[in-house]
Amino acid sequence: MDAQLKTLLDRIGRQYEDRIAPDARHYLEVDIGREARALGLGELSARFAATHVVVPLKAPLPGMKVRIDGRTFVNYRRHRSGMAVPGYVADAAGLEAEAYRANDSMILNFA
Repeated sequence: MDAQLKTLLDRIGRQYEDRIAPDARHYLEVDIGREARALGLGELSARFAATHVVVPLKAPLPGMKVRIDGRTFVNYRRHRSGMAVPGYVADAAGLEAEAYRANDSMILNFA
């Protein structure tokens, strides 16, 4: 279990907690590597570069949107905040989380 990774995921969850609707169709991607770099966690930044968590949104954001097949998220798990985390990231953080069930089609919002 990587305590720093778990703390980082919890921090991301808290950062977006007022926007999260766990079963929403619209979502935002948050780059774990970029968040780690902003906190000065160089090892996590390199290890999880271009790895994203899914933040299901209560309401769509203004701007560009792209429809994504929900099967893309088949190996994701739901973090206690409601966001979805790739399975290998959840394993590395030692998260005991239920499987994330995405909608048949999801809408990625770019902010």
